[in-house]
Amino acid sequence: MQYGPNPNAIYPNEKIKSVCYIKNVITRPNIIVGDYTYYDDLNGAKRFEEHVTHHYEFIGDKLIIGRFCAIARGIEFVMNGANHRMCSVTTYPFNIMAHGWEKSTPALAELRLKGDTVIGNDVWIGQNVTVMPGVHIGDGAIIAANSVVVKDIPPYCIAGGNPCKTIKKRFDDKLIDYLLAIKWWNWSARKIFDNLEILCSGDLAKVKEIK
Repeated sequence: MQYGPNPNAIYPNEKIKSVCYIKNVITRPNIIVGDYTYYDDLNGAKRFEEHVTHHYEFIGDKLIIGRFCAIARGIEFVMNGANHRMCSVTTYPFNIMAHGWEKSTPALAELRLKGDTVIGNDVWIGQNVTVMPGVHIGDGAIIAANSVVVKDIPPYCIAGGNPCKTIKKRFDDKLIDYLLAIKWWNWSARKIFDNLEILCSGDLAKVKEIK
């Protein structure tokens, strides 16, 4: 018996071509995505990589996205290659224009690189969100539509705005700690299948009944 959709399929539901599992369409080695995480876009869900911009292998930064994330259309992950040198008189990137101007190529240290961008598990990102370089978004977080995420968002928080700020926690601290401890997204397909009703229930106390 199959317990849910095939995590290695491009489309979890062949009738809905606007939703695809990102892991199965990426080609860049510096993008790492967990099982069941999807991108939803009527204009080409399979073209997720087009929404990861300024991502150059020589810089070495990674985009890391966990399991069971829901990412809406219009997402843009701006990576460290977008940074310009700010310690000099001008921020203009003469070097990429070539024709002799490449002599001004900055050292990577001058670009103030911010490291990997990391999205946790079970994160919901609304439409037209921009995530800036080096941001970490915690497990279970929700990012409101049209937000610009410029700093880390804690687990199980709702955040929104430009710049994106934490609005409130989704649950009390005890439940958040419990969910972070059980890491349901790492369960087997069978265990998730057997506990779907509880995971999707509005009765939050039920989750502690899972064995």
